[in-house]
Amino acid sequence: MSDAIALIAGWARSAVAPHGGAFRGLQPHEIAAPVLRGLLQRAGVPAQAVDAVVIGNALGAGGNPARMLALAAGLPQRCAAFSIDTQCCAGLDAVSMAVGLLASGQASVVIAGGVEAWSRSPIRQVRPMRAGEPAVAYERPAFSPDPARDPDLLEAAAAYAQQHGFSRAQQDAYAVLSHQRAMAHADALAAEIVPVNGLQRDAYPRAVDGLRAARMPVAVKIAARDEVARALNHELRDCSVSTLAVSARADGAALVLLATPQACQALGIVPQAGWVTSAALGCDSAIPLLAAEQAAVAALSRAGLASVDSLRVIELHDAFAVQGLSFCQALGLAPTRINRRGGGLARGHPIGASGAIAMVRLLSDLHADEAPGARGLVAVAGAGGIGAAAILERL
Repeated sequence: MSDAIALIAGWARSAVAPHGGAFRGLQPHEIAAPVLRGLLQRAGVPAQAVDAVVIGNALGAGGNPARMLALAAGLPQRCAAFSIDTQCCAGLDAVSMAVGLLASGQASVVIAGGVEAWSRSPIRQVRPMRAGEPAVAYERPAFSPDPARDPDLLEAAAAYAQQHGFSRAQQDAYAVLSHQRAMAHADALAAEIVPVNGLQRDAYPRAVDGLRAARMPVAVKIAARDEVARALNHELRDCSVSTLAVSARADGAALVLLATPQACQALGIVPQAGWVTSAALGCDSAIPLLAAEQAAVAALSRAGLASVDSLRVIELHDAFAVQGLSFCQALGLAPTRINRRGGGLARGHPIGASGAIAMVRLLSDLHADEAPGARGLVAVAGAGGIGAAAILERL
C-alpha cells in the first residue's frame, strides 16, 4: 500500500457534449449522477461507504450542486456535500479539497470532480437600483474589482498572442494536433466514459487538417511584427485567433474516487494511483492563461522536482491554443508532450468540469501506458488569474 495521504481507487467521466447538444435538457446532477453510479460500480465500492462529495461547478448560479448530485445518485443522507466555484479550476480544486478532507480525518472515502450544464445555465441579471427600472442581464460576472484588470478571456488570449508573437499558423497547428489525437484515440477514450443520455463518445472532435484550419473563421483578428520583421520593416505577422484555436462551450462531468489507505484496506479496494501534491495560486488577472503554468511550477517545486523531465504524462486543459503554446514554452516542452489523446481544444470546455476531465485523462493514460511509479501532471487556468495543478503517481 502506498504511503500517500490519499489514494485514488477509480475515475470516470461523461462524454463531453457541445453546448446545445446531447445534454441540452439535463441539469448538472442529471449529467453527473450516472457517472457517479458507474464509478462506484467500477471500483466495487458501496454507496454507503461514501462520506462526502466535493463538486466543482461554475455556471449553476447558487444552490448546492454537490448535494443535488449526492441525493440523485443514491448516496446516504449523511453524506457531506461541498460545491466549489473557482471557475475553470473548480473541478481540479474540488479533488484537491477532497484530499484535504481525507488528510484531516474528516472523511475516509470521498468522490470529487466537476460538472457543468452550460446548456441549462440560468439567465443572470443585475437587480435594479430603483423600483420600476428593468433588471440588466449579464453573461459573466466580474473576476477582478478593477475592470482594467478583468479582460474578456478571448481578448486576453488574443492580446497575449500578439504580444508574444504566437502566429495563427502556430495556434492552428496546435489545435489540429489536438483534434487529430482525439479522433485517433476515440476507442481508448470511450473506456473512461460512462454513457449519459446515450452519448458514449466526445462529440466535438473533428477531422481537421492544415487546409481546413486555414479556412476557419477568425475569432479575433490581430497582427504583430516579430523582431526580424520589425528590423527589416516587413509585413505584419498574422497572430489572429481562429475559432479552431478556442475551446468550445460544452457540457460534461468527471469524478474521481479517493480514499485513505485505511479505508482501502477495510473495503478491499485496490488503489490505482496515489496523490503526490497539488498547488493552487493566483497570477496577474489581466493575463489569466499564465496561471496554469505558474501552478504547474509550484506543484513541481512542492514535489521536489526541478523540471518536468521525469514526468511521464502531462495534461493541460487548454482553453486556447496560445495557452498551450505558452505553457509548453514556459516548461520546456514540445507541444507533442502534452495531451497525448487530445485536449480541451478537441473536447470542448464544460467550465466547472474541465479540470476534473483533464485529471481523468491523466489517470487513464498513466494506467494504460505507464509502469508503476510513473508520475503525471495536470494543470488548468481560470478566469480572474487563478491556476491549479496536481501531480499523481501510478501504483
